[in-house]
Amino acid sequence: MTEQDRPGTAGPAPGSAGLTHLYSAKVREIYRRPDGTLLIVATDRISAFDHVLETPIPDKGKILTALSLWWFERLADVVPNHLLEGPVPAEFAGRAMVCRPLDMVPVECVARGYLAGSGWLDYQRDGAVCGVSLPAGLTEGARLPEPVFTPATKAPPGEHDENIPAAAVAALVGPDVAAELRRITLAVYRHGEEIAARGGIIVADTKIELGFDPQRRLVLADEVLTPDSSRFWPADSWRPGHPQPSFDKQYVRDWLLSPESGWDRHGGAAPPPLPAAVVERTRELYVEAYQRITGHGWA
Repeated sequence: MTEQDRPGTAGPAPGSAGLTHLYSAKVREIYRRPDGTLLIVATDRISAFDHVLETPIPDKGKILTALSLWWFERLADVVPNHLLEGPVPAEFAGRAMVCRPLDMVPVECVARGYLAGSGWLDYQRDGAVCGVSLPAGLTEGARLPEPVFTPATKAPPGEHDENIPAAAVAALVGPDVAAELRRITLAVYRHGEEIAARGGIIVADTKIELGFDPQRRLVLADEVLTPDSSRFWPADSWRPGHPQPSFDKQYVRDWLLSPESGWDRHGGAAPPPLPAAVVERTRELYVEAYQRITGHGWA
């Protein structure tokens, strides 16, 4: 992750001696440490439909961080990651990671094992996802014959990522790097799917971010296999043919689209605040995802 990834808001970090605030992402705050490494802090913010909602989800930042750290350890044999050893300021305890700067690849690397979300919409229109032809007659939530690599653009803040074919990725980064992005993304998905299944969770799809270190190795960055970056479905209730219950932020998306919210997604207005019951249930789903996958409790 480099300082050039997004528009900068560089300045001293209040209350954190030696840290310089570089920019705010949808969920994370990025700081540069005096030694040039990064401190990536996960907040309790939640985003949906390219909006950052005004209502936070308690403990969300800590859950995302704890789960990503757990996965980074288990994926170390699949792909190196950006984690470094280093102290975390007390104010960010439990929700921050010290990381090496990377030259980020300008592609969202997505693997899908099931038809859902934009993949389902693309399939209904084209019978394919990102140029990958799929068998006829599949229904929403169906398991694919094998996982597929379905990359997307990295849209500027406030704009929507768009699915793109592999040929477009090759044009952006070259055919050799594109092939390696596909290989790593599918390997992460397959390994994650296998481990999550032990806790009764289906990983329907997942998004990862990769960047180059100074040795030009592709390195896993940001977060991995969390409820923010993946669709997690309970295996015991999976029934193709309709939307699935989930342990991720789909619950928030569904509420925003419901008559209860009163929000017109295409009307230009910001989403409304989340009711207390929706906040509580979202937190419960994130906690359950963490507990099922890791086998650990959550205080």
